[in-house]
Amino acid sequence: MSKLRFAAIGINHAHIYGQVDCLLRAGAELVGFHAVEDDLAQAFAAKYPQAPRVAERARLLEDSSIALILSSGIPADRAPLGIEVMRHGKDYMSDKPGMTSLAQLAEVRKVQAETKRIYSVCYSEHFETRCTVKAGELIASGAIGKVINTVGLGPHKLKNLPRPDWFYSRERTGGVLTDIASHQCEQFLFFADALDAKVVSATVGNRANPDRPELQDFGEMLLRTGDVTGYVRVDWFTPDGLPNWGDGRITILGTEGYMELRKYIDVAGQAGIDHLIMVDRKGVHRIDCSNVELPYGRQLIADVLDRTETAIPQARCFKAMELALTAQAMAEGKAQERA
Repeated sequence: MSKLRFAAIGINHAHIYGQVDCLLRAGAELVGFHAVEDDLAQAFAAKYPQAPRVAERARLLEDSSIALILSSGIPADRAPLGIEVMRHGKDYMSDKPGMTSLAQLAEVRKVQAETKRIYSVCYSEHFETRCTVKAGELIASGAIGKVINTVGLGPHKLKNLPRPDWFYSRERTGGVLTDIASHQCEQFLFFADALDAKVVSATVGNRANPDRPELQDFGEMLLRTGDVTGYVRVDWFTPDGLPNWGDGRITILGTEGYMELRKYIDVAGQAGIDHLIMVDRKGVHRIDCSNVELPYGRQLIADVLDRTETAIPQARCFKAMELALTAQAMAEGKAQERA
């Protein structure tokens, strides 16, 4: 196979556009998509006219020329689809979260081990932000010494666009830590260079949206692996005054310096995105990330063709979701105890 052919099934979250684009940039070919929602399908077809809409998803699953299926379907539906994809002998890239329960994760792990297919979760706050990729390169080179702590913040704006009914369903989304915080769990493992970690504590709550009782608008957790600790906070409290959807950022503390990644906006006034500020023994540095390659798409294509694990180790992909799901269960157990 000289050129990887891929398709999309389920396009409920706009992250599907980033998923598709990262593969197109790397030379893969989008050959079709399936979506039951006419409005979503119309927008997708307008952006990717080369990909026909297919009425029956079985046509895509059974097409032997298609090697990879993408999905940003409703979160609770992603793992069952991924299992179906793997059992059809194809690889799978899911939007985050890759699953919404520990039971789903256990079944996915079982089928992945049986089929030896790739089950990749596109953690876009890592794979689609140049400053995160650059920070990983700098840390690997010893720029701030040994990493000892991370603080990952994932604030989001709740009403910046219309939300479908499933967005407010705990069962369909998996909860705020499962959903948003899976990004931060993956980055914690990445920067700590670890494939295992534990959840020390976790909290979720609905602090300001009583009309949506199943919405969790705040969540936090504390993680640990060896000598590295990490704090994660995610929420839906970004005020309307911020000109984008959220001020996502992370601070990485090392034994010889620290970094701050202001991923999507610098509220101090610097224009643009992907701001990386590093403080070391020599001074304060703003690192230009504008020319940093985003390798995930290229690497995933190579992994599909060569049966390798260069885009993300399968173990880290699953462990990040395990941490988020474990924290979600822990937090909700504590909330029930307080009730």
